[in-house]
Amino acid sequence: MGDIILTLIILAIVGVAVAKIIIEKKKGAKCIGCPSGRTCKSNCNCSLSE
Repeated sequence: MGDIILTLIILAIVGVAVAKIIIEKKKGAKCIGCPSGRTCKSNCNCSLSE
C-alpha cells in the first residue's frame, strides 16, 4: 500500500511539472524558470551573470 501512495505522489509531482511547462510555453516563455524567460531573443543565458 505504501508503494502505491508513493507512486501516486511522484506521478502528481511529474504531472504538475509538465502542466507548468505547457502553460509557460503557451504564454510564450522560451526559458522556463528564467527571470527574463519571455524577453530572451533566442537562447537563454540564465547561467551567465550580467
